[in-house]
Amino acid sequence: MALIAPRVTAGLAAGDARTLARALEDSNDITVFVDGTVHRLPGQARDAVVDLLARLGRGETVTVSSVEEMLTTSQAAELAGISHTYLRNMTDRGEIPVEYRGSHRRIRTAHIMAWLDEQKLAEQKRKHGKFAGDPAGAAE
Repeated sequence: MALIAPRVTAGLAAGDARTLARALEDSNDITVFVDGTVHRLPGQARDAVVDLLARLGRGETVTVSSVEEMLTTSQAAELAGISHTYLRNMTDRGEIPVEYRGSHRRIRTAHIMAWLDEQKLAEQKRKHGKFAGDPAGAAE
């Protein structure tokens, strides 16, 4: 897995910070130009950009990085609604990918969510299979 170093930007000069802070007062509308094309940012991206700009407007040094949440096995088991032991056994069998931090297992939230989606699909298939093969349903 390649790690991308966070980007650190020093706080703005006092005059630039004041100008930016004034521009952001009572405004949450952020429009971005990419190669001359106007793009209106969706809510979550807008909020992140407004927060970044507000911090720069206060003269703060800002670090931007990506975060993919890593869960402990207890957190992942709680999220999945299964026991900690059952989850550990699944990681041992390779059913859910696991990473180690020293001797501690860590599981990406995305992997638990993918496993939950697989379980929902399997349950839907089982339900549809029962109804399709149900002789009582055929008489109706």
